[in-house]
Amino acid sequence: MVVTSLSKMTELQKKTAFIRNICILAHVDHGKTTLADCLISSNGIISSRLAGKLRYLDSREDEQIRGITMKSSAITLLFGKDDQEYLINLIDSPGHVDFSSEVSTAVRLCDGCIIVVDAVEGVCPQTHAVLRQAWLENIRPVLVINKIDRLIMELKFTPQEAYSHLKNILEQVNAITATLFTSKVLEERAEKDMETQLTSDSAHRDQVYDWSAGLEYTDDSHLYFSPDQGNVVFASAIDGWGFGIEHFAKLYSQKIGIKPSVLLKTLWGDYYLNTKAKKIMKSDQSKGKKPLFVQLVLDNIWSLYEAVMKRDKEKIDKIVSSLGVKIGTRESRHTDPKVQLNAICSQWLPVSQAVLSMVCSKLPSPLDISAERVEKLMSVGAKAFDSLPQETQDLKDAFMKCSSEETAPVIVFVSKMFAVDAKTLPQNKPRPLSQEVIAQRRELVRQRHAEKLAATQGQELVQQGAGENPPDQTIKAGGTKGDDQPPASQMETKALATVKQEAENKEAFVAFARVFSGVAKKGQKLFVLGPKYDPAESLHKLPLGCSAADDLLPVPHLACCTLEGLYLLMGRELEQLEEVPSGNVLGIGGLQEFVLKSATLSSSPACPPFTPLNFEATPIVRVAVEPKHPSEMPQLVKGMKLLNQADPCVQVLIQETGEHVLITAGEVHLQRCLDDLRERFARVDISVSKPIIPFRETITRPPKVDMVNEEIGKQQKVAVIHQSKEEQTKIPEGVQVDSDGLVTMLTANKYATLSVRAVPLPEEVTRLLEENCDLIRTMEQFVSSLNEGRKTQEMNQKVLDQIQEFKQKLEQNLQGRKWRNAVNCIWAFGPRKCGPNILLNRVEGYERSVWQCLDKIMKEGDLYRDFDNSIVSGFQLATLSGPMCEEPLMGVCFSVENWDMSRFVEQMSVNRQDLEEGKTAGEMPVMEEATPVLTGRDSKMTSESKEIEESSQQSFKLPGKRKGEAMLADCYGPFSGQLIATMKEACRYAMQVKSQRLMAAMYTCEIMATAEVLGRVYAVLSKREGRVLQEEMKEGTDMFIIKAVLPVAESFGFADEIRKRTSGLASPQLVFSHWEVISDDPFWVPTTEEEYLHFGEKADSENQARKYMNAVRKRKGLYVDEKIVEHAEKQRTLSRNK
Repeated sequence: MVVTSLSKMTELQKKTAFIRNICILAHVDHGKTTLADCLISSNGIISSRLAGKLRYLDSREDEQIRGITMKSSAITLLFGKDDQEYLINLIDSPGHVDFSSEVSTAVRLCDGCIIVVDAVEGVCPQTHAVLRQAWLENIRPVLVINKIDRLIMELKFTPQEAYSHLKNILEQVNAITATLFTSKVLEERAEKDMETQLTSDSAHRDQVYDWSAGLEYTDDSHLYFSPDQGNVVFASAIDGWGFGIEHFAKLYSQKIGIKPSVLLKTLWGDYYLNTKAKKIMKSDQSKGKKPLFVQLVLDNIWSLYEAVMKRDKEKIDKIVSSLGVKIGTRESRHTDPKVQLNAICSQWLPVSQAVLSMVCSKLPSPLDISAERVEKLMSVGAKAFDSLPQETQDLKDAFMKCSSEETAPVIVFVSKMFAVDAKTLPQNKPRPLSQEVIAQRRELVRQRHAEKLAATQGQELVQQGAGENPPDQTIKAGGTKGDDQPPASQMETKALATVKQEAENKEAFVAFARVFSGVAKKGQKLFVLGPKYDPAESLHKLPLGCSAADDLLPVPHLACCTLEGLYLLMGRELEQLEEVPSGNVLGIGGLQEFVLKSATLSSSPACPPFTPLNFEATPIVRVAVEPKHPSEMPQLVKGMKLLNQADPCVQVLIQETGEHVLITAGEVHLQRCLDDLRERFARVDISVSKPIIPFRETITRPPKVDMVNEEIGKQQKVAVIHQSKEEQTKIPEGVQVDSDGLVTMLTANKYATLSVRAVPLPEEVTRLLEENCDLIRTMEQFVSSLNEGRKTQEMNQKVLDQIQEFKQKLEQNLQGRKWRNAVNCIWAFGPRKCGPNILLNRVEGYERSVWQCLDKIMKEGDLYRDFDNSIVSGFQLATLSGPMCEEPLMGVCFSVENWDMSRFVEQMSVNRQDLEEGKTAGEMPVMEEATPVLTGRDSKMTSESKEIEESSQQSFKLPGKRKGEAMLADCYGPFSGQLIATMKEACRYAMQVKSQRLMAAMYTCEIMATAEVLGRVYAVLSKREGRVLQEEMKEGTDMFIIKAVLPVAESFGFADEIRKRTSGLASPQLVFSHWEVISDDPFWVPTTEEEYLHFGEKADSENQARKYMNAVRKRKGLYVDEKIVEHAEKQRTLSRNK
């Protein structure tokens, strides 16, 4: 056992080659924290008897109660191997899907990871997710197959069955890795093909196409998990044992007399031992033979379990003596056989030894960081590494060397901020007293005591001397003095107590970070690089060789901070450090004012901000919070800011309605955030609204059959009901609607006419727009800077290729007569200029599209272009809040068919003539005398007329826009504003004349359940509008895996209900998946005889879409069409009962 000491650790921090930064990743309840306990106990931090029960890294109270990890926490361990000591920075991460953002923060700081898989449950959804995250961050994984004791105790497998089952799990994990690897190779191949297409001449048309995918030439053997490669450990963390096959290879090489290298290759696989010939042979040569792994490894473990569970004392003594382990009397006499088992196994096959030894030999040190990973970290957004400034590219060498020299630039990445109680910081802890301090304090107390005695004796003498004074006067005098003193001292005490309580309640924020280059020192000044910081734009503004300590001009997204405290993370404890060399994980104090969630710190302004973290979970669950006492609102606002900083995934915002909204990843995450708000950050009682469910609005093609499956248009309509339906979709006067759904509207001052049509987008196009949101945003930024005439950086070729590819995919999916040439006519995307809706420009004689970045031609301004922005703004507003319940639109295409501004042009020329005439008349002296005093508006008109006279007689260029608009600023406001309002209303009416539908957010739900509770699971799913997609039995177990989709609106309390109904035998995992159209029409009323007979006049059966729509409208304070009983009377019978 290694006992940790701070001095030893600080020494080892300087030896970068012997540092390992690792995290433990797995699905929920697969045994990560138990495994971490076993590794921590090897350092003497906790007792080995408590490993697995204490869950040391779960330091929060709710983590201990729920039994799941909710935040990633780090600890530093020492491990000795081959006379060399290693420093291991271990990070334990959560497995629950709601906290997958914590996994992202942990993975970014590590070079390797331990993937833990439950031997019974096998590969689960989060196992997929964590393997993908490790792959995306370019970190190397090793595998621990945990809970093998469950195969013996619960499933009662024979060693042969267990071997087949373990082999199956290994194949499943390797299949995921193979999928990730193949997709990467194919992407690289596609990029190469694109490059060759660009470089090759059109002359080489007779080239033979190479159909090979490039997979044959790439070596991927090192990526897969295989026990003979030494990157797999079989373990039971709760029983304290684990092994890699190299342990048994060494053991049996001496007994059997076969080389360890041969045994290492053959211990896993279909090989068996021919004892007579002392040879290892392939198993197909002789059937019915046990593979080596079963014969030499599993049989021994199974027999040990059998002996201990049956309490076979003779056999146990025999095993103990042959293994050479010692068991204490307490363990051997304990009533629980597991205690005895743990005592034997943890000495025979200690899991910490097996896992840490694998980590040290198979996982890379910070020095082995790959060039690919460095380039990926430094290339923000769509920028390629080659397009970065030369000073930035030079920093790559500093990353690769991971140098701790004084000259090396300091680069630190902060992956998250976490809150700790200020009392737990090392500088605030009570320190142990030395002998000298104790002696000084003792002397001080003696002196005070002596002074007190002297004072009391002096007082007695005075009283005796003043004996002639009346006794009541003395008492009175003494009394007044005594009465005067206490109030002041009480006030001071109260004030001190308040200050002390505030200091105790204060939360301090520590940054969870890693040094990638240089040495971080306490008190050092560094630049904080915001996510939008661009070294290419900022370097020329800063002097050469400047540092954070200099007084510099303000640069956007660049701030300076001081590292106030550096801490070694030791689970629940923090140890103070003076400096931390590169390659180490650390905590940094004093960054609360500079870093919100994550940031890059650097001593060089040439360093780019690192790429943002990949979050698997999308925050989807919203609630509004308010304090129970309105006076406590400031505390709540402050508390929400702190919560936003302390949690990587939570989002905090104030809506237009003034509500303070909290957006979280799921129900468990929401509960944790609310508990933190009440108990840690705001410390006030809060009221929480029902979850705010997000919806989307869309349109569909008109249905061909009605609600009773009759063809529409062939039945007799019920006149009264049909009339009531038409009233609902009434379009106001002045808005023309043709039979094809084209809506024509005039602006308020009748100067411009707009015709808009709404068309549903194909599903593939909507999905494509959602996936390419970032690319659309990049295009939009480029086009807007081009239109505003700002100096823009050239887009690199890679981004242009991506845009070209995106355009081609849109063209492939938008085919048919009505979509002819649609892609080239795309005017804008919305809402927020990058959403899943499209605005098409079908106006004759006006060319405008979003693909300006490809042709790079800046069109000359004309009348339409001047007001172009107003149309786009109206479209953005319309897509941000739809007509049904003010929710954003999705999958809708608005086509502007006509935009007539001839009346506007006429009015402009009339105004100009009037102004010119007025000016000529104003020059005549007679008229001048007779002119009355001008009003404010007239004077404005005159000044404008001068401007117009002075300006050149160009028709309607950009400078003329403001003047023309000012001339027409009539009672309806500026003309551009009228265009925005008209466009917005036209889009809304164009939607209302089509078949409107609501879209609900959907979770994919994966449930593992035993056969006996399947019926109950289905009952809960159907009650909550769930839909089962797939049901399959997990091989080798009695567990079923059910895959279903469930609306987010129906998911609250779902996990609890499933657990209650199945007595805890089924547990669901909910992950946000997609948006799905609700098939019901929210405005449907019976219109035919059959519908009337089937559903009744009021359509009594509940319409799900209308229920959701009305709930949202009520919450937003919009009008809801529902009948409310105002005067209810109890029914009276005519004759009394006798």
